[in-house]
Amino acid sequence: MRNIVILGGGYGGLKVATGLLNQTLPEDVQITIVDRNPYHSLKTEFYAITAGTVADKEVRMEFPTDDRIKYVFAEINSILIEERKILFTDTSEVVTYDYLIIALGCEDNYHGIEGAMKYTESVQSLASARKASVAVGNLKAYGKVTVVGAGLSGIEVASEIRESRSDLNIRLLDRGASVLRAFDPRIQAHVEDWFTKNDVEVLHHANVDYVEKDGVCNNGVCYVNDVTIWTAGVRPNYLVRELPFEKDNQEKIVLNDFYQVPTHENIYVIGDCASSEHSPSAQLAGGQGEQVATILSSVISGNEPKMPKPLKLKGTLGSLGKNDGFGNMMKQPFTGLLPRLAKSGVLWMHKRH
Repeated sequence: MRNIVILGGGYGGLKVATGLLNQTLPEDVQITIVDRNPYHSLKTEFYAITAGTVADKEVRMEFPTDDRIKYVFAEINSILIEERKILFTDTSEVVTYDYLIIALGCEDNYHGIEGAMKYTESVQSLASARKASVAVGNLKAYGKVTVVGAGLSGIEVASEIRESRSDLNIRLLDRGASVLRAFDPRIQAHVEDWFTKNDVEVLHHANVDYVEKDGVCNNGVCYVNDVTIWTAGVRPNYLVRELPFEKDNQEKIVLNDFYQVPTHENIYVIGDCASSEHSPSAQLAGGQGEQVATILSSVISGNEPKMPKPLKLKGTLGSLGKNDGFGNMMKQPFTGLLPRLAKSGVLWMHKRH
């Protein structure tokens, strides 16, 4: 048997699996999906888990059931490249592979800031979002929450917590001169206005010196705080950073045009772990996963794969609570209810398919 092993059952890994299942696979091919959880989780909705506005079951989906797929639900300990083996921390099982797809996603980048890892909450996994939700939900009236980072994740977390808890004091630390620096100025202005109207304090030109259990020190000023949530950047999963492959300046693996590691063409990398001209997103990971499924289908059938076309992303959508949002759609900026409904529609489609 030839074993295709997919590390990570997120957006990219799942697209590889479903894409392969839609092909006519040779009878000697087995697909193995490795994930720490026995379900696919919708990472783009973890902000709502953090705020306590949706239940866990709303952001979980069953993995596909198929005789050609085997599942291993365990924490990966190491990836042995030369031996073509995957080892685990909580089981003695060893998974061997002929073809490996690395889709392990990302984790927080704390930029070496003292206390950031120890004293902040994360939204990078469902388990960490649950933990953050407990911390926020248990706050007494008028408790203080600081969100560090005013990118897409930070904006959605801060606005959703505000909608969930009108009594809390919420502060958003933004490193730049305006929130959402990568977005159109019209969107930036709309989001700033939303925060002003909804009493969320935004501090621009932030530079966090260190984080303590009960506070955040920014530009020499220390703010007393009950809960600090970190959304100030990500980096590839540590297992990927340890691999002996060429990396770019963001620690992502450099690949050829077929998403293969140039020195190990039986290894494919997608999503947050793969060097790309695009910013990390579920849409990017899913698109890469679809292309890798097509490429790998040709390879295992003994055919020359076709060069994948450059990915064309459809835009980015974000929420400001349940009734407001923003996004770039068809290369045009939109704000208000329309992009929020569009975001809900994309989520519905993903669940349905």
